[in-house]
Amino acid sequence: MQKGILEHLLSGEGAIVPHVQPMYRLRDNRMMAQEYLARHLDAAGVTHPVGPILQDPGLAPADRLALDLRFLDATFAALARHGEGDFLHFVNLEPVSLEAPGFWDCLPRWLEALPFPVERVVMEFTESQGVHDLAALQRYAQKLRDAGLRLAVDDLGAGVASLTHMARLAPDFIKADRSLVEQVHRRPYQAALLNALSHFAQRMCIGFIAEGIETLEELESVMDADVPWGQGFILGQPWPTRPRPIAGPIAASES
Repeated sequence: MQKGILEHLLSGEGAIVPHVQPMYRLRDNRMMAQEYLARHLDAAGVTHPVGPILQDPGLAPADRLALDLRFLDATFAALARHGEGDFLHFVNLEPVSLEAPGFWDCLPRWLEALPFPVERVVMEFTESQGVHDLAALQRYAQKLRDAGLRLAVDDLGAGVASLTHMARLAPDFIKADRSLVEQVHRRPYQAALLNALSHFAQRMCIGFIAEGIETLEELESVMDADVPWGQGFILGQPWPTRPRPIAGPIAASES
């Protein structure tokens, strides 16, 4: 990571431009939700994902927290200006931010400014530098629920930790990692895992989303595995403020 980029962002001068990526119910091609993804602008006006910055192992914890709070503030500002109550809004959250008083100080202001019910917001737990004390994470999750928010566990299938989070946090949504979706049409074990997770989600009455769907073959295999919702470039790329609709209807099998 270039030192100048980090300093620019930490100073508050670097522009943060939230993008949204749609999630579709695959059986009828209906947009059900959108995920807010933070992007930063470089000197040439080109946007770049912030994930690589937050995942940099050399990033100081204090800087990681300051950046995540900046990204969250920009995301909730975009929700206050442009958010619609017709679908759900997924907001990425680094669990380490839950340990900071600054997050809880800002949360009431963010939620009060929403132009739709708070329960339309889903806080999506990421794991780049997560809280390893699951008991503490459970307490924080309950505080978010008490505020009216829903919860999602991201990157399911990327590691044992995400399975533990799913079991202990009892989220409202789970998201299958790209590693389970990539080349799934050629990897029957992955397809079987997606199908098993789909049945698990149905039994627990929670939402299940496969993310990182990039090809038609992957999309068809995800649908064949009875995954109800999908997200990925073939369905819609991240776009400033509002998602671009997909070009046309995609035939869906009966679930």
